Amino acid sequence: MKYTNITTITDFKIIGFPGLPPEYTGLVSFFLFLVFLVIVFGNIFILVVIICERTLHKPTYLIFFHLAMTDILFGTVTLPKIIARYWWNDILFSFGACFAQMYFVHSLGAIHSLILLMMALDRFVAIWLPFKYPILFTNKAVSIACSLCWVLTCIRMMGIVLHALFLPYCDLNTVMQCYCDHVSVTALACGDNVAYVKWVAAANAMVTLLVPLTCIIFSYFSIIVAVLKMSLKGKHNKVLSTCAPQIFVTCLYYVPRCFIYLTNNLGFKFSLNASVIIMMIYSLAPATVNPVIYCFKTMEIKKALIQRFMNKNHTNRREIHALHRAVQDFFIVH
Repeated sequence: MKYTNITTITDFKIIGFPGLPPEYTGLVSFFLFLVFLVIVFGNIFILVVIICERTLHKPTYLIFFHLAMTDILFGTVTLPKIIARYWWNDILFSFGACFAQMYFVHSLGAIHSLILLMMALDRFVAIWLPFKYPILFTNKAVSIACSLCWVLTCIRMMGIVLHALFLPYCDLNTVMQCYCDHVSVTALACGDNVAYVKWVAAANAMVTLLVPLTCIIFSYFSIIVAVLKMSLKGKHNKVLSTCAPQIFVTCLYYVPRCFIYLTNNLGFKFSLNASVIIMMIYSLAPATVNPVIYCFKTMEIKKALIQRFMNKNHTNRREIHALHRAVQDFFIVH
């Protein structure tokens, strides 16, 4: 087939889960809707807790704040369209909207990776350089660093997406995925530069994944070494209770991605259905589970929530007691 260098399509068709039987579309879309609600309201809850509790106005929780923001935005960018695809058969995605979604999907993924790196560095400095930690990790320093993660990543991803945008798209417009990502969309491109654009994007993805991951592994390995050197068992437990949620969140994000990349490089290919399901799981699972981890595995957040709940109950009891006394006084007077 001979391709031209002119884009001839105006929109893309989002397939979602290829081969999904019609009788299961309602169940799957309802499940995705529940996931969307959990992601949005769960992470908003974390944001509100961090904003309202002054005891959490610390560098570590500012990093959690930015992590929750990436989770909310990622769920908002990806899930409504695929839900609409199954609820209202809205399969068409305009050319520009598809590339806008691609931009935010990859930008938010890269920002998430860098925020996880910030989280690991925060614990590394706190344990290995405790006297310098208050100087290096201030609220202002962390806010600036996280903001730079957002700004620089958005600038970098703009080049990757524009590189794909300027490819010609001739005849094919069916995206075999639940959202527009670089791999799925550029597979539909035509022309002579497709291979080069894919290679640049793959190299960028490897840097985005492996550089932060290498630093994260080094940081947590150093933390484990430091814990093993501690003589007091109480300190062991305190350090591990602080780092365990962060290590779990990091593994939830990186392990599935590394597994996919390794299996692909080793020549093992998944079926199309399996690939889409795996991608949705490793894309959405961290955003869904993170709020639960923060609330139940992070000691200070758990204490803040318990304290606020106890204070509210105490206030309610005082109000009820005051009302009861007022009623008694009323009947005594009359």
